[in-house]
Order: sequence, then structure tokens, then C-alpha cells
Amino acid sequence: MSSSAPQAAAPPIDRHTVITAFVLIAGGLAVIFDSTIVSIALDTLARELDVTVGTIQWVSTGYLLALGVAIPLVGWAQARVGGKRLWMIALAVFGLASIACSLAWDAPSLIAFRVVQGLGGGIMMPLMATLVIQQAGGAGDGLGRVMALVSLPTALGPILGPTIGGAILHSLSWPWLFWVNVPFCVVGLLLAWRFLPADGPTGRPRLDVVGLALLSPGLAGLLYGLSNVSKAGGFGRFDVWGPAGAGLLLVAAFVAWSVPRPERALVDVRLLGRRAVGSSATLFILSAASLYGAMLLLPLYFQNVRGMTALQAGVVLIPQGVGTLLSRVTAGRLTDTVGARWVAFVGFGVLGLATIPFAYADASTSQWWLMGVLLVRGVGLGAVVIPVMSVAFIGLDRGEVPHASIITRLAQQLGGAFGTAILAVILEANLARANDTAGVAAAFDTAFWWAVGFTVVAMALAFLLPAKPNAPAPVSPPPVPAVRS
Repeated sequence: MSSSAPQAAAPPIDRHTVITAFVLIAGGLAVIFDSTIVSIALDTLARELDVTVGTIQWVSTGYLLALGVAIPLVGWAQARVGGKRLWMIALAVFGLASIACSLAWDAPSLIAFRVVQGLGGGIMMPLMATLVIQQAGGAGDGLGRVMALVSLPTALGPILGPTIGGAILHSLSWPWLFWVNVPFCVVGLLLAWRFLPADGPTGRPRLDVVGLALLSPGLAGLLYGLSNVSKAGGFGRFDVWGPAGAGLLLVAAFVAWSVPRPERALVDVRLLGRRAVGSSATLFILSAASLYGAMLLLPLYFQNVRGMTALQAGVVLIPQGVGTLLSRVTAGRLTDTVGARWVAFVGFGVLGLATIPFAYADASTSQWWLMGVLLVRGVGLGAVVIPVMSVAFIGLDRGEVPHASIITRLAQQLGGAFGTAILAVILEANLARANDTAGVAAAFDTAFWWAVGFTVVAMALAFLLPAKPNAPAPVSPPPVPAVRS
């Protein structure tokens, strides 16, 4: 066919893929909402449970560490028990742990139940992408639109999570922060039981015990170290560089162990040598740094500079989530037609440009102007996430998809932790020198300029992504869905 021939319309996404995506979204919303709701409630939990903020911070830290332990196990566990069964087990664990959190009698019990929640959530998030991509089969030319479906919870979380959390804290007691997860889990389990394709185990692979002993503690060390950066002393603290350094050594040892043993490795890190997977993981780190770093800065800006409550700040941030939601479908279609490189490049550009106004904002800046900027910023975020997610699965066979999903999810977790840590240190250092409201606003301005810097670097690295639209991926056909009568 000549280059002048009109491009054929993209074929519709398989009906079973759409059903699988929405079934997984129903349960996945619980995890997304939980993380955004709890993040704004730590001060309230500290007061209600009569503990210090440093102690209650472990409600988030313990959850984060559990994610690091659970994510590497997903590929092995799916092969052992099957994707449908593993999803339902993880969702049930998350739901039961949510109930336990709501019944917690003190801070230690709440922290312990949050760890269990993290184990369930850590399995669910990479497994969601894996199951949808595997169900899509060989439809590699529709990966952008498939990722637009999978990313729906990520788009809805910033819209509804902070608002729901703020409303609960305003009108109800803190246990309801966790009870709201239960309906999503129940509905998600019922839909999964009825509609997810029945895929049994693909074998009885032996657990890579050595790899698990290296990778999970290594990731936990990195995440724990980065989570302490916001404390006084920043990167100079022993509880930052000690755990992070040890974690980095363990991850390096895992790579050395797994590369010569790809057939039994917990995670096949050789996939990073493929341009699509490696560039996707790199850009996931930067996009997550920008996303999660902004999730730290924006609520604090509206509360500390503008004097808003947590609920008011959550409402003001809704336009960003709306923008992300609106751009998903268009970004997916453009990824399938013009390729991931230019969609990501433009997305990072929009994201950076829409962050610059916050670097000039102060207490007198128009709130309506900032909300409009947040809408545009959300459009950029949506345009970034879709192509970066989709290219990671180009050209993979069915058995490689779980490994790519784990790699990209870990890149997102580490990028978010790193970006948040960097911006927290910058913000705290500048706030320490602030003597008045103008000084506080200036401290936030500096931190936002660093967030812009993340996006500039990402724009340059976007050229590592494939320039052409996604070629069909040789994923082996999925099993025929078995729907219970």
C-alpha cells in the first residue's frame, strides 16, 4: 500500500477486552480511592488515635512497603493459581483488610491492617494491566485505547478521592475512610466471579526464593529511605541513605542473579533491554515524579498559602482530575494512529507549561485562573500516561506481559517516591527561611519550578519512545471467556 493511501480506521476493541477492563476497574477503584483518601487524613488520624504525626505516618509508610514486597510476586503467583483466581484473592484480602482498618482500636493495629491492605493492593495494580493486555490478545494496534480503559481508576482517583476523604472527615468519623472501600470490593468480586475469563494455572513454576530475598527487601529499603527524606535533615539522615543504599545494593544483586537465569527469575529484567520497555520504565519514573510530587505540593499550597481546609483543597483540585479523564480517549486514539513519541512529547509539554503558573502564584492569584490551569495540567497528565503505559507491551508474548507490567509498576512507585522526596526537601529548605506569607509562597514557587524541570527532562527522553504507531503485538490468544449462567 502506498503512503498516500488513506489510513484504515482502527478496528474496534474486542468486546471481551472491554468487559474485562470494566470488571477490573470496578475493583481497582477501591485501591485508587483508598490511597488518595488516606493521604489527606493523617493529621486527623493522629489526633483521633492520640499519637504523633511521626507514628501515624506509618499508616502510609507501611502500606508503601507492603506494595514493594507484593508487586514482584505477581508474575509467579499468576502462573501458579491463574489470573482470575489471583485477582479475586487479592481483592478479597484488600476488602477484608479495609474492614479491619475501620475496626482498628489503636494506631499499631491500624498500621498492621494497612500493611495487609498494601499486600492486596500491590498484587492488584500490576495484575490489572496484565489481565487486560492478555485478554486483548494480538490487538497491538489498539494498545493506546486499551490503556485508556485501564487508566480509568487513575483518572477518577484525583477527582473523587480527596473530595470523598474531605467530606468524610467533615461529616463522619475516621473509620468511614475505610468502609467506603467495601462496596467496590464486593461489587468487584461479584463481577470478577461472573465475567472474568477462567484462566487456570499455566504451570507450577518454582518460586525464585533467592530473587525474592533480594528484590522485595531491596525495594522496601529504597521506598522506606525515600519516604524519610521529608524529615529534618533530608538526604543526610541515616534513615534515608542507610535503607536506600542497602536497598540499591540488594536490587543490583537481584539483577546480577536474575539475568543469567531468565527462565526462573522472579522478574525478567532483560526486558529492560528492549527499547519499548526500557524507555517506558524511564519515562514512568519521571511522569510519576511529576504526578506524585504535584500531589504533595498542590494540596499543601492551597492549604498553607491560600488558607483552605482539606475539603476545600480537594474540591479545588477536581479540575485536574477532570482534565485527565477528558484526555484519556483522545490520547489513546492518537497513540494508536500517530505513535507514542509525539503524544508523550506534547503531553509533557502541556504538563510543564501548566505547572509554570504555580511557580509565579501567590496568595492573591485568582483561584479561578489556577483551577483553569489545573484543568489543562490534567489534560497533559492524561496525554502522558496513556502512551507511556502502552509502549511497554509492544511486541511481547503472553508470558512476558506480567514481567513488563511489574517493571512499569515498580518504576511508577519508585519514581513517585523519588519525586516526592526531592520536592519535599526543596520545599522544607525554603520554608525554613520563610518569615511571612510572601516567603511561604516563594518557597512553593521554587518547588514548582523543580516540578517543571522534571517535565523538561521527560520531554527530551520522550524521543526514546517508538515514533511509529503500535505494531500488532504477538501476544498469544487469550482463553475464550467462560461466563457463568
